[in-house]
Amino acid sequence: MIIELGHLLAFLALGAAAGQSFLGLTRNGEAARRLAVATAMFTALSMLTLIISFVRLDFSVALVAAHSHSQKPLLYKIAGAWGNHEGSMLLWCLIMSAYGALAALFMREGKLRDRALGVQGLLTVGSFLYLLFVSSPFMRLIDPPFDGAGLNPLLQDPAVALHPPFLYMGYVGMSFVFSMAAAGLINGEIDREWARRTRPWALGAWSFLTIGIALGAIWAYYELGWGGWWFWDPVENASFMPWLVAAALVHSLIVTEKRGGMASWTVFLAVLAFCLSLLGTFLVRSGVLTSVHAFAVDPARGTILLIGLGIAGGAALALFAWRAPTLKAGPEFDPVSREGALVLNNLFLSVSSALVLVGTVTPMVLQWLGEAKMISPEAASMSIGEPYFQLTLAPMVAFLLLFMPLAQAAPWRKAEVGPLMKWLLPSAVVAILAAIGAMALGGWGVFLGYGVLVGVWAIFGVGQDLVRRAGAGGFKRFIKLPLTVWGMAIAHMGMGLFVIGATVETAARTEQTFPLSPGQSAEMSGWKFEFQGVTLVDGPNYVATRADILATHDGRTELLQPEQRSYPVSEMGTTEVAIRKTLGGDMYVALGDQLRDQANVWRLRIAHHPLIDWVFGGAGLIALGGFMSLAARLRRRAPTNAETTATEPVASSADKTGAGVGASA
Repeated sequence: MIIELGHLLAFLALGAAAGQSFLGLTRNGEAARRLAVATAMFTALSMLTLIISFVRLDFSVALVAAHSHSQKPLLYKIAGAWGNHEGSMLLWCLIMSAYGALAALFMREGKLRDRALGVQGLLTVGSFLYLLFVSSPFMRLIDPPFDGAGLNPLLQDPAVALHPPFLYMGYVGMSFVFSMAAAGLINGEIDREWARRTRPWALGAWSFLTIGIALGAIWAYYELGWGGWWFWDPVENASFMPWLVAAALVHSLIVTEKRGGMASWTVFLAVLAFCLSLLGTFLVRSGVLTSVHAFAVDPARGTILLIGLGIAGGAALALFAWRAPTLKAGPEFDPVSREGALVLNNLFLSVSSALVLVGTVTPMVLQWLGEAKMISPEAASMSIGEPYFQLTLAPMVAFLLLFMPLAQAAPWRKAEVGPLMKWLLPSAVVAILAAIGAMALGGWGVFLGYGVLVGVWAIFGVGQDLVRRAGAGGFKRFIKLPLTVWGMAIAHMGMGLFVIGATVETAARTEQTFPLSPGQSAEMSGWKFEFQGVTLVDGPNYVATRADILATHDGRTELLQPEQRSYPVSEMGTTEVAIRKTLGGDMYVALGDQLRDQANVWRLRIAHHPLIDWVFGGAGLIALGGFMSLAARLRRRAPTNAETTATEPVASSADKTGAGVGASA
């Protein structure tokens, strides 16, 4: 009966969300607040009943029978609750209601909070209607099987088990950012106070989304077996597009909060980030894509999702179009200023998102036109791959990093280019020398040199800005800089680290496949790999063919054991690679197939991925910087009007030289 209890709780959550929406939009704030908490509690308990059904292996529940098995480890029994379309939609509803509950518990009361809770309740109602009447996870089987079909073996991994919750905390977090934007538009108050109260929600959602995307990249790197960490898969792009727009939003909110400017643009970014999150949901769940990341292949449910996307996105854009002309313009600023640099930041991030959108949806549109006989089959089969994204995205990221230190060092309102560039000259010199050194040592050309240049420029520019902020206080003053400053610096340094790692890994990656029999060896990148043979190994719910390979480098030898796993229940296989980490990168060994025409000869794919950990470490620093900035915002008490006026950034004498900053970002 526990799954029926979960079903009932989901309907109670739907009713509570409907009441939250109505009362929030009609300004009965206290009642809306209580119902928001109740919605989250009902949804959490409903999710708990589904998890219990998976842990207890209740195969009379259709979802458990389709996505679990008695031989699965406990972690993947739990993860199976959201490792499918229906369960992940319940997780979506849980996180959406949790954001509403957090706002109800911790936001200061007022019409902004009440209207935001009302809009969030309305979004939650829509999600629950889809869950309960289109994709219910609570269905029973009349004739349950003795055992289940099991979870997709590719999803039986710790990183991907955590990937959906973190991704949804970012994806769905954009829904509450939108709720704040809609509340501000309804109230006609998109001002500095609105930006101050919205910015923590945007920071949190963006940081969680960063972690979710990074976990997916790490999983793809070592689990899929092909050695890449990003394949420009449409489903990967579905989360990357709102991330880019949310990054622009986080920076645009700074201008709106500090200077009262860019209000219309800032609220438009909030609406756009929400719409792109809905688009990503449609791509993953509609069946229009065939991908290991995709959840559903049901065109009927995809059509309903598309209708929901049109209604929600259309209403969001209509609300913006209605109220945006009434918003006040902020104070004027010189193009050479912190505001100007942040405008360029927004421009590059927004254009990057548009380029990813074009590259993602164009093949789908062409395929649809081909099926409708509106274009030729040749045109319909056109694909857009990695070369397009590298050609279009690389210049955008490079320009973005070029302006990053300038945005930190420039004062508000107006800056002078000469003194500003003179101040940042040491960082420029270091970056140029690093680029020349990379090209001379690696011999990989201008592409690598430019990537290293902008990455080092960003890192040292941020470091130089930290030293300037510390002033004459020395190390003691340096470590006591505000948490917001450290958050900004760490995130920007992480971006520089990521760009260096991604550039070097892409330009300098080496890979080769060797057919070897036991006793034979291969050499690559200064390493010797001796193939010892293969053995059969029984796992908890799989059978593996494991290779024993002695890897020797600099006189040291160690055993590497890549595997080919076969899962009898799902009749699927996975490649488990062996990775040897070094300071310079990873040696990556994957076991291929046995040659059909030669007895006991196996293919070994060996690759060297230089600085790959800089890619993942940089993403981690970006998220850490976001969370540090969020923590600083949560610790800061709400200023009074007098305090707000007193902290209005003014150009100091240092600002007028281009070396100072009016106020920390």
